[in-house]
Amino acid sequence: MKAVWYDRQGPAQEVLCFGEMPTPEPGPGEVRVRLHASAVNPADANRRAGRLHGMDYPRVIPNSDGAGVIDAVGKGVDPDLLARRVWLHFGQRGRAFGTAAEFICLPGELAAPLPDQVDFIEGACLGIPAMTAYCSLFLDGPIEGKTVLVTGGAGAVGHYAVQLAKWGGARVVATVSSAAKAAHARRGGAHEVVDYTSDDVAERILDFTAGKGVDRIVDVDAIGNMKLGFRVAADHATWVSYAIGPDPAEALPVVSLIRRNLSLRGLYLSGMPIEVRRQAQRGIGRWLAEAPDAVHAVDRLFSLRDTAQAHLAVEARRKVGTVVVRCDWV
Repeated sequence: MKAVWYDRQGPAQEVLCFGEMPTPEPGPGEVRVRLHASAVNPADANRRAGRLHGMDYPRVIPNSDGAGVIDAVGKGVDPDLLARRVWLHFGQRGRAFGTAAEFICLPGELAAPLPDQVDFIEGACLGIPAMTAYCSLFLDGPIEGKTVLVTGGAGAVGHYAVQLAKWGGARVVATVSSAAKAAHARRGGAHEVVDYTSDDVAERILDFTAGKGVDRIVDVDAIGNMKLGFRVAADHATWVSYAIGPDPAEALPVVSLIRRNLSLRGLYLSGMPIEVRRQAQRGIGRWLAEAPDAVHAVDRLFSLRDTAQAHLAVEARRKVGTVVVRCDWV
């Protein structure tokens, strides 16, 4: 098969190689997916670059999300899954070979049905971002009638969180950093959008909630948004942060958590129990079935041999949507 790999960590253009590798065969409990598309998340670029991650395997095929068709199954896997269209998450988590290739073998539980109305490029966008968004929103119970703040509402996770929150019956306010990102968040269904680079963000959010504050926060930067979160959270609110800013040593005002009965917790998807992730897969499946107008934002498309350029596009931090590699463009 054609694939992209690295044998050492470093800059994308220096360490990513394109060529032939053996086509994998599925082991017990595994499916093999003929990949049509692979998404590049910031975590994939960080792993390749060596930021916060070591070289866990002698050779790594990068990227964890993707979409394609199951074309082979291992022992113990229902053969009726053959020819099923699927979207994937955690392709390169706990194993060396991810989705920047023509084929991948992985546990069947990591492949979820992809509805016919969602094409493979769109399906590749789901993966870790949609799973993170769903878990951030729904693991603490229903959100119907509540007000949800999504910080970074134009990001990959944030944009899915906006759409899923609206689908769940919540009023949604999103923060963004530009007019283009504001339009993107509104396209996802945000009821109120606040540009945090120019507006008085907290006042705008409190005005939107008639002074009550928000019931849920889905947060992209636990440190950078800490002061905002404490200002706009309603008493008894739940605040879930799936990422942290550049200064992890910032002090946490625990007294505010205690006196206002706030729940603040982190969310690291790979540490979530498998049943929780299955619940998220099922929930995303219901959303896809009930929301045919769901937006799967694609920033740019690259061929498989240009995966290094796709990684650079993610690292440039200017994307609006997901950077996707076409595995069938070699």
